[in-house]
Amino acid sequence: MKAGMIEEISGYVALDKDSLLEKGIELLLKERKKGIMLDRLGILSHYKVSSGEELERKIREGEIDDHPAWEDLITLENLDTAQEKINGYLANLSASA
Repeated sequence: MKAGMIEEISGYVALDKDSLLEKGIELLLKERKKGIMLDRLGILSHYKVSSGEELERKIREGEIDDHPAWEDLITLENLDTAQEKINGYLANLSASA
């Protein structure tokens, strides 16, 4: 994006350039977090569990077939890690505001 356009948008929305960029980043992170939460909910609801720990327990006890549940559990763990990272970024943005 051209610097001139950022300046123009900044004036239009009555925010300085740094605040505009910070708000944009914050909204992007919140949107990604929402997507992660929806993906996570999809996996949990598919197996009718409320957490990754419950899913793992049910796999180990044979209540749920191993495949593809183990792969979904790994995906769930990766989603949790991504959400924690985003939460950290959002906390840092809030602290610097």
